[in-house]
Amino acid sequence: MSIATTFSVLFGLLIVFLVFNVPLVASIGLPTAISMIVSDMNFATLAQRVHASVDSFTMLAIPLFMLAGKLMEVGGMSRRIVDFADELVGWISGGLAHVMIISSAFFGALSGSSAATCASIGSIMIPEMRKKGYKADFCAGLQAVAAIDIIPPSITMITYAVASGTSVGALFMGGIIPGLLIAILLMITVGIKVKREKIAEKKEFNLKELGKAFVDAVPALMVPIIILGGMFSGMFTATESGAIACLYGFLVGVFYYKELNRDNIFEIIGGAITNTVLVMLIVGVSGAFSWMLTTSGASNMLSRLLGDFATNKYVFLLLSNIIFIFLGMFIESVAAILIVTPIMHPIAMSLGINPVHYGIIMVTNLAIGLCTPPVGENQYIVSAIADIPFEQEVKASFPFVMVAFLGLFIITYIPDIVMFLPNLLGY
Repeated sequence: MSIATTFSVLFGLLIVFLVFNVPLVASIGLPTAISMIVSDMNFATLAQRVHASVDSFTMLAIPLFMLAGKLMEVGGMSRRIVDFADELVGWISGGLAHVMIISSAFFGALSGSSAATCASIGSIMIPEMRKKGYKADFCAGLQAVAAIDIIPPSITMITYAVASGTSVGALFMGGIIPGLLIAILLMITVGIKVKREKIAEKKEFNLKELGKAFVDAVPALMVPIIILGGMFSGMFTATESGAIACLYGFLVGVFYYKELNRDNIFEIIGGAITNTVLVMLIVGVSGAFSWMLTTSGASNMLSRLLGDFATNKYVFLLLSNIIFIFLGMFIESVAAILIVTPIMHPIAMSLGINPVHYGIIMVTNLAIGLCTPPVGENQYIVSAIADIPFEQEVKASFPFVMVAFLGLFIITYIPDIVMFLPNLLGY
């Protein structure tokens, strides 16, 4: 089968299946299987490629961080993070909105999951904000964007690291400042909006209460320090840090916060297993799809076409953002990374773009994609919590999504924002 035919079968069927709302695993897996059959390949190759895609020590970090995130969510860490953030920034004009942003940034650094942050922080903050006079759509729109997972650990960063051969530790460090930048931009936007809408809600600053909340939140605040500090000191790998996060979350939830028990632990493990199976199925079929692109030569063909179009790295970065934003609107982040990295990564390297910088650009785009229709996973979660129509939430989130895109633009064209910490640590 010719390269053009393989490309047409793979992407043509993928688009058709997505349009007709076929489940993502089937949308990716069926075109791969059909192209293999048409190419007269041994069908067992599909199973081998699916297995090879998930058979990675680094990939083991994904289920471990999923389990750790659930343990921390149910184990009481999210509540303590919110209480600490409330005392830290709740006295600022628009206090609870700022608390939502800070809490989401902290909890994202614990769970590594945007959806988990939306569900956990949103279920606490949205009802509280509504009691204080905030509109439901404002709360939901802000939460959807505040929960984007750029601050490490991040499942999408781990996936990109495996697909591109980039250091997980370097990616984790590269994501810290961009994540904080977007959080700060959101806080500035909130400050402007609450003044314009005359929301006067705020509390008095109390140093004693801040100290108490900080002490109560210390076990939760230690999680990113333990994970990142251990990795960067060379004590353990990203996968081992996931295992340590699970153990730490379990011990703190059972013996310190005392909110984990036999019943909810089994429920947490069951939920983590279900989520892991879904993600690993996507990883497996996406890896097979990517392998078929590479083996057939379609990947090289696309790379040459894009390379001819992108005359310099600035044009290529703009083109990359457009492609990633479009993919993020329709395809789950892990699948998008595994499909496009073999195509885009070689071009980025040939243009002298640092792989860590490029990875953070890709991850940020796909994280914002969680806040954009038609898929918009974050938007569905928060609209359900706020009990408002999906369309109303989409409209309310628009200004915050634009702020996130502003942050993306800054990250894209000022690479030192991403590379400062990795360079400082010698990556």
